[in-house]
Amino acid sequence: MALAAPLAVYILAALAEIAGCFAFWAWLRLGRSAWWLVPGMVSLALFAWLLTRVDTDFAGRAYAAYGGIYVASSLGWLWLTEGQVPSRWDLLGGGLCGLGAVVILAGARG
Repeated sequence: MALAAPLAVYILAALAEIAGCFAFWAWLRLGRSAWWLVPGMVSLALFAWLLTRVDTDFAGRAYAAYGGIYVASSLGWLWLTEGQVPSRWDLLGGGLCGLGAVVILAGARG
């Protein structure tokens, strides 16, 4: 499937971005050591690099499609890492965003 490769890159990018942002959250909101920022910054750099690996002619399209994957991945982080089960509204919104990402990716290749 032609969409599998960019979706995999987007999922990896989302995990890198969420982990990097969570490092800052942990430092500023959870009182963790400032040393959390070191892997956080590396993770955010990995996120930015991964977005450049998506085969598209325009950065804005890559970012727009990524947004849907980011929302869905954030809900997975909420559930699996933070132990908060997403509500049905979270899941509906995440599903709509994910569908939007697929439409953007498929349309860009059509």
